Amino acid sequence: MKPVKIAMVSLTHGHTRKYYQTLLDNEKLDWVASCAADPRAREVYALYKTGVPCYSSMEEMFEKHPDIEAVVLASANDQHLEEMRECARRGVHILSMKIPTFDMAEYDEMIRLVDQAGIVCQIELEMHYNPVVRRLKELIASGAVGKILSMQATNITLSPVWAFPWQGVPEASYGRRIPLKEGDPRFRGGALCDHPHIFDLIRHLTGSDFERVYSVVAPNLRKELEVEDMILCNGTMKNGVTFLFDPSWSRMEERLKVPAPGWEVFPKRMQVDVTITGEEGTIVCDCFGPNVYHNGAPNDRYTVQYTYFDEWIGLVDEFVDCIRNQKIPKINLKWHRQTIECMNACYESVRSGLPVTLEEQKRG
Repeated sequence: MKPVKIAMVSLTHGHTRKYYQTLLDNEKLDWVASCAADPRAREVYALYKTGVPCYSSMEEMFEKHPDIEAVVLASANDQHLEEMRECARRGVHILSMKIPTFDMAEYDEMIRLVDQAGIVCQIELEMHYNPVVRRLKELIASGAVGKILSMQATNITLSPVWAFPWQGVPEASYGRRIPLKEGDPRFRGGALCDHPHIFDLIRHLTGSDFERVYSVVAPNLRKELEVEDMILCNGTMKNGVTFLFDPSWSRMEERLKVPAPGWEVFPKRMQVDVTITGEEGTIVCDCFGPNVYHNGAPNDRYTVQYTYFDEWIGLVDEFVDCIRNQKIPKINLKWHRQTIECMNACYESVRSGLPVTLEEQKRG
């Protein structure tokens, strides 16, 4: 199979560094270019010495590399629509970061653009390719726990704001400056916006969609942030499965401008734990279990040996397969739309202090 000529756009998302390794190592890809309007993003990119040229704009990148077939949109959430318009105009396939947009009118325009252009648009939700999740789905399908009754999951991390400032800016992260609730000085756009994975995962594991959600926020651990860093969400699926999710930034971090050794402050920076309870048993799993040793100093640091790059390989392999064989990716815009609707409903529940029914929210 001929490698797909691929580029990266913007380089301001926290996942960009994971792509550097994957795009260089995957023989199905030919990584030809990158671009970033932010001079600091280009400076950080240069530290990784990829050997791939980086330009100051998409226009310059496409002009220098007209053979680009696909891009990774590694940009702030509020940039995605304009970038997708440009890609659709050029017939370039898209691997979008995990939040295309929270504005549902924009979301529908994205769907229209992709459909009209006949291009692949895959959403980066790597949990689908996680080996633990694959095993979990097999066990559920085999009837290991019987009928599923409930799912509890955490998607807790440090805050990326210090290295990627746009994630603390409501207009860039959520798309608009909307107060969390009356009397609260914070705005939508924090931890919830960073953690769609477990919301998508319950749909993947149960084959059902959201019916009702209730969410609350806690006081921030990081008082200077103007977006939420602690939030809890629970609710029910249409098939009766109940859930309790913690998608918080509840792990503290050293505030380094470039993530590097020292970013990891005890306890470990990221945990995605899932508990599935059924009529005949319970499965508890740690989906992100990197090898860790605590080295103590300075600043209570620890060292991590990551083991989860298989997910990025699987994600990219599917993207290439969809491009070359004209397939629709599992995590496409239409699939992911309902996850974004639920996350918006969580914010609405925080605002109102009441549970939100998804169908009522659509009609409202």
